[in-house]
Amino acid sequence: MSEKAKLYGIAPQLIVPDVVKTANFYKDVLGFNIIGYFMDPPVYAMVERDGFQIHFGKADTENFKTNNDFRKGNTDFIIWVPEIDQFFEEVKAKNAEIIEGIVKRIYGSREFVIKDCNGFRITIGD
Repeated sequence: MSEKAKLYGIAPQLIVPDVVKTANFYKDVLGFNIIGYFMDPPVYAMVERDGFQIHFGKADTENFKTNNDFRKGNTDFIIWVPEIDQFFEEVKAKNAEIIEGIVKRIYGSREFVIKDCNGFRITIGD
C-alpha cells in the first residue's frame, strides 16, 4: 500500500461563550447554514457553507482567548473565496465588522479581515 489516505475536509473548532449566538452570526453575516446543535442548552454547534464546516464548542469559562491575544495582528483562520469582491460586498451589507478592507499582499493574494461576534479575526483571501 504505497498511496496515502486522502483527506477530504477539515473543520476548525472554536471555543466560544455562546454557541447559538455564534452559529447565528455565521449564518446571518457569513452565509453559512446551521447543521445543528448538541445538548440542551446547546454546548456545541456546527455550520457549513459550500462543503466547508466550522464547529463551535461552549467555553467552560468566560475567559477565552483569540490568536490575537498571543500574537498581535494575527488572525484565527482563513477562508478562501475566489469572488473576493462579491463576498466583501455581501458581508459589508450585513454589517460585518471589517478590520481591514481588501488589500493586495506582497505574496500576490488579495485579502480582507473581519471580526466575528466573539472577537475572532478572520482573513478572507482569494
